[in-house]
Amino acid sequence: MHTIRILDYEPAHQPVFRALNEEWITQFFVMETPDYQMLDEPQRYILEPGGAILMAEHAGQLVGTCALINEGHGVFELAKMAVSPAAQGLGVGYALGQAAIQKARQLGAHELELLSNSRLTPALALYRKLGFRDVPIPTSPYQRTDVKMALDL
Repeated sequence: MHTIRILDYEPAHQPVFRALNEEWITQFFVMETPDYQMLDEPQRYILEPGGAILMAEHAGQLVGTCALINEGHGVFELAKMAVSPAAQGLGVGYALGQAAIQKARQLGAHELELLSNSRLTPALALYRKLGFRDVPIPTSPYQRTDVKMALDL
């Protein structure tokens, strides 16, 4: 059995970071301006403002990713989480989620939040398993947002 390795993002990962996210977004929704910004220029929109991106490797392939976006004041958004359909069910999402929580703590976060959609039942179940709870939804730059969850660190 192959283990899942969590790697820190490198610029060479950008095409896979984009492809993994574009795949799930276009399956359920449409790509929106903030998607293109973050997926095309993760250095500018995620890393430079103090965020992080993690990649998951399984059997020598990059099969998953997630990002931490620095919202300021110790709050980070867990975003752009994607797992290749071929690797779903292997625990990649859970491993990424645990690694993201650990990374957020290292970055000084006291709260993690995420925006999602009620159609994404497996994702919402994963977030609850990681300890996230539902909270009121603010105005979002994404039309698809109808769920907001938070986790106190």
